Amino acid sequence: MVLMVVAVLTGMAGIFAYNMKVEVKLARNASFETELEWLGRSGVEVGKFILGLRTGQSAAAGYDALNQAWAGGIGETNEIALEWLGRWVPLGEGEFKVEIEDMDRRLNINSCNIPSPEGEAILRQAMVLVGIDASLTPTVVNSILDWMDVDKNSRPGGAETDFYQSLTPPGRAKNAPIDDITELLLINGVRDEPAMYWGSGGPPARRQPRSARQSQFEERVYDTGLRDLFCAVSSGRINVNTAKPMVLQLIPGVDELKAQELVDYRSGLDHIEGTEDDVPFKSDAEIAAFLGRGVPIQSPFMRFLGVRSRVFQIRVFTRIGTVKRTYVAYVQRGLGFGGQNFSTLNLLWEDQ
Repeated sequence: MVLMVVAVLTGMAGIFAYNMKVEVKLARNASFETELEWLGRSGVEVGKFILGLRTGQSAAAGYDALNQAWAGGIGETNEIALEWLGRWVPLGEGEFKVEIEDMDRRLNINSCNIPSPEGEAILRQAMVLVGIDASLTPTVVNSILDWMDVDKNSRPGGAETDFYQSLTPPGRAKNAPIDDITELLLINGVRDEPAMYWGSGGPPARRQPRSARQSQFEERVYDTGLRDLFCAVSSGRINVNTAKPMVLQLIPGVDELKAQELVDYRSGLDHIEGTEDDVPFKSDAEIAAFLGRGVPIQSPFMRFLGVRSRVFQIRVFTRIGTVKRTYVAYVQRGLGFGGQNFSTLNLLWEDQ
């Protein structure tokens, strides 16, 4: 009896100690919340400042590339960027670190919602690149288009509000542009197999189907996810100077070999991105000349390619002692002042 009572009391004491530890950590994090937020905001302003520090040929020609200071490249000497970008910067009681990535290295999925066959062709090509079963392609493509278009008429295999109302819990088709690329996880076809969004390299708990859990051997492998090809906020044109080969293959006529040739060309003789010998494309005419017969200059798909990035993602890592928080901001290049002014679209707190 005595031993049993001692064991129960020991267990209760352990649970109490654990709860107190959690409460202390939450209280400590709350006390730093304001400071962490302002560290994040300071990092965003530093990122915007670095983006605006454009000099030399790239500023005059109006292109963005991986050899520039904002991308961590060494093609343009910028002492301020070297000092502030990718390094922990002390400020007040804490410190922050800034990383910048352009969103135009992917294609804005809303640009596929146009009254012409080009958008649908690009979505179908994306299904091939991701490795989606051919039998599911019409369902996924038409459901994405139904989600974005303004009408309430379902395409063959697609889905409108009447379909989403039948689900548990019920929902409705947005019938408007996608604001966040994670909306794809709500769309018919993708919602049943999230791995096609996350890719097989994504978190296991996220990439498994939401309905019946399949075994590892039954799960289809997706080397690339839709999130790797598309974004929801950008100019609507792929920047050929920053895009990965897989994204370039979204354009019909650009196969795997041609996409790799383009990347090898822009990276210069050393075939290393972000170095002094990089050869960025400076105009649409240069892109057309390189692609040649694959995508002729009069092709309607040429309007999906460009050399400039308009929206950038600034990720700011903050910490005060052992308390950490990551902020993500999307900033957009303005049209005035030579295109070197940037405005913040939003600032989000990203889970660790």
